[in-house]
Amino acid sequence: MTDGTTDTVVEVEKRGAVAIVRLHRPARLNAFTSEMHDRILDAFNDCDADDSVRAVVLTGSGRAFCAGADLAAGGETFVLDDQGRGEAPPDQGGVVSLRIYRSTKPVIAAINGPAAGVGVTMTLPADIRIASDTAKFGFVFTRRGLVPEACSNWFLPRIVGISTALEWAIGGKMVSAAEALERGLVREVVPAYEVLDRAIAIANELIAGTSPVSVALTRQLMWQMLGASGPEVAHAAESKAIYIRGVSDDVREGVEAFLEKRVPVFPQAVSDGLPPVFG
Repeated sequence: MTDGTTDTVVEVEKRGAVAIVRLHRPARLNAFTSEMHDRILDAFNDCDADDSVRAVVLTGSGRAFCAGADLAAGGETFVLDDQGRGEAPPDQGGVVSLRIYRSTKPVIAAINGPAAGVGVTMTLPADIRIASDTAKFGFVFTRRGLVPEACSNWFLPRIVGISTALEWAIGGKMVSAAEALERGLVREVVPAYEVLDRAIAIANELIAGTSPVSVALTRQLMWQMLGASGPEVAHAAESKAIYIRGVSDDVREGVEAFLEKRVPVFPQAVSDGLPPVFG
């Protein structure tokens, strides 16, 4: 990944070990398009492949994070081509959410302004959400004759609880930054000019002195165990992970660094492959 890489609708910038993936259609409030879908996937693929990237911050250009789907096509906006398959094509917002969910690097959403529709649901797989005090969140699907998408029917109740998720999604209401904070959708609310820097600071806190491979595995374990049938599933996966990682060069370095009272320099990289701990 190159510093300052720019695409038409998504910009990628590196600040140290943190990659900033910026939705970039400010004249359209960063409204979501098929091209944006493609470029977000490209950006996360590049971040996962680049071992110098330790964390990703997702944000928007201008005064909005993302206004939701671009409605330029009017009432035909959500008429999707099944390409002759006779079945529903994959929801593009869901493809983006699943890609963020599968990231091997921690993901922080720096929600710099209003986020509606897919603009809010794509942030749900992020590990932490920081909101600008100008942000508001629109779960407006029922007001457009739609239903919540982008895997939000799985993510949202797990983040804010089923009652809040139903209240927001059925009513299609706009949620203020203050309410989002109170209900647990966002970790904190900061002035608009601070939101990106705050997200980067949190990202750096997550990665300082930590093993990239252990971070990736921990992220996978936490997310996947949300859907586990019981703690026995977690125990099996954790046992395998501890067994494999226990003989790794990373563990030797981590223990030696602790005993020698120095910062560890972990030798293993995510791109070398993550050990299979599931199934």
